[in-house]
Amino acid sequence: MLRNGLEPWHLLILAVIVTVAFGSKKLPDTARALGKSLRILKSEAKAMKDESAR
Repeated sequence: MLRNGLEPWHLLILAVIVTVAFGSKKLPDTARALGKSLRILKSEAKAMKDESAR
């Protein structure tokens, strides 16, 4: 058992629920948007770090 109480079957159930809730057609678009958002967040965080180092 993992420290936080999640077991592999918990993740399987979560994946099934997400697939049913969002539908299989919307999942790639959602993942793409999430990836784009994370890239923007990383670049902004890096810019703030570089700016504070000056």
